[in-house]
Amino acid sequence: MSDTPIASREAALRIALAARALNGLDVRALVGALIAKLESPLTEAKLAALTVEDLRLILAGDFAEQGCHVGVDGEVLKEAVRLLWGQGVANSDFPTVDAYQEGEMPGSLRVAVAANRGENLDGHFGSCERFLIYQVGRDLIKLIAVRSTVEADTAEDKNAARSALINDCQIVYIQSIGGPAAAKAVRAGVHPVKKPGGGKAREVLVELQGRLASPPPWLAQIMGVPSASLARFEEDMASEESA
Repeated sequence: MSDTPIASREAALRIALAARALNGLDVRALVGALIAKLESPLTEAKLAALTVEDLRLILAGDFAEQGCHVGVDGEVLKEAVRLLWGQGVANSDFPTVDAYQEGEMPGSLRVAVAANRGENLDGHFGSCERFLIYQVGRDLIKLIAVRSTVEADTAEDKNAARSALINDCQIVYIQSIGGPAAAKAVRAGVHPVKKPGGGKAREVLVELQGRLASPPPWLAQIMGVPSASLARFEEDMASEESA
């Protein structure tokens, strides 16, 4: 397998959606099976050339021992192939990205949200299908990207690859994360925040947004500004020294 087994995020998105359509097929196994058929890297053009019979043979053939063998009927196979071709991808539950230019929200934070369906916080760091990437300022929240985790999951160390995928973010919200994965995220400069109950992504971010004006110590450190409690302490010290 080459260093870049999937040529584009569009191709990765198609594969992720097809795997879901195929009874939640293991994405990494499907990627391996497709590479054996089409060779690396997997491009949108290669995926568009697949037929229903090609996919049927892949699922029933040599890759059954890798978890690719699933009981699917003809209509499910057709739907998976249509997704691999790119048909219906725009109508999937991937939320619409807002227009954004780098630097247009000074003082904002970049935040990743682990997601599986729609615009929700409903994923584990190591198994979510995508990360929703937001720019969060005091007055505005923008969804600026949706990043599929398919290609990261083909890496030997998928948690390190997932951390690299969001290393331009300061915070990642997840329902859960293991200790080793959390350490890798922190090494990538991303602060994990667990919300076991999940919820609507923007509701979680509105809560974060409300804390930007007077951030607690952990958030102040991420933002690179004094926390409210520290600022008050410094003001008190200054008053005492001037007395």
